[in-house]
Amino acid sequence: MPFQYRLEKVLKYRIRKRDEQINVVREAQNEVMRIQAEIDKNVNTINLLRKSMRSAHHALMENYDNYIKHLDEIIAKLEEEKQEAIKRLEEEKEKLKEMEKEVNVMEKHKEKAHEIYKDEQKRAEMKVLDEVAGQKHFAKMQERIQEELSEEERQLLNDS
Repeated sequence: MPFQYRLEKVLKYRIRKRDEQINVVREAQNEVMRIQAEIDKNVNTINLLRKSMRSAHHALMENYDNYIKHLDEIIAKLEEEKQEAIKRLEEEKEKLKEMEKEVNVMEKHKEKAHEIYKDEQKRAEMKVLDEVAGQKHFAKMQERIQEELSEEERQLLNDS
């Protein structure tokens, strides 16, 4: 009979949940990177505006300043969003660590159960082999006894 782990369904369920959590962590990482890309884009826009301001007409300076302030506000909001996204990412990573720990425990338990199964199979095989060896020994002993009896009968017949 082949080895069957009695908690195989539980192990598969936990592996599936861990894999789903890996996807959640990836999504959280992608969200952090998306927000950072928006921040970088706005910072680059501000830098370009500041360079453009140097050569712009003085009447446009107030418009440049207002737009830069607006972009600074957007960057500040994005920084807050980024911090929240990083916090969520860390939480999801912690969940993933716990799930990986659970899967590892189950896999080690499965390995130990498989080792126990192999030991039991070896013991059963040794028992069968011992039994076969005992039967062979018994058959040889019977054969010897028969031969000795046959020899004694021949000697008795020859003596008589």
